[in-house]
Amino acid sequence: MLFNYLALAAAILLGVLGQILLKSGALRSSGMVAQILDPLTVVGLGIYFAASICYIIAIRKLPLSLAFPSVSASYIVVALIAHFAWGETLGLAQLAGIALIAGGILMLHQ
Repeated sequence: MLFNYLALAAAILLGVLGQILLKSGALRSSGMVAQILDPLTVVGLGIYFAASICYIIAIRKLPLSLAFPSVSASYIVVALIAHFAWGETLGLAQLAGIALIAGGILMLHQ
């Protein structure tokens, strides 16, 4: 069972990395075609694929009702990275949302 939780954690972390690479590719590309062909976008999509494989491994043994909501932990990490890397807003509403997401994940894992 530990292996499946590690696979879930890997899926979440790889999903975060994929999202950050997609954003980085978007920021340095002038248009949609340029973004799709940007190496950061291509690598980001590849990492999303790897995340999907890890997620499939995780849900073979973990209940979907636990695994799927756990992926929302990535929202917290991405919001924090976006704030510190690109200065995106992290105001009271965002912090409240992060607290609600974290609380929900904690409740599921009790």
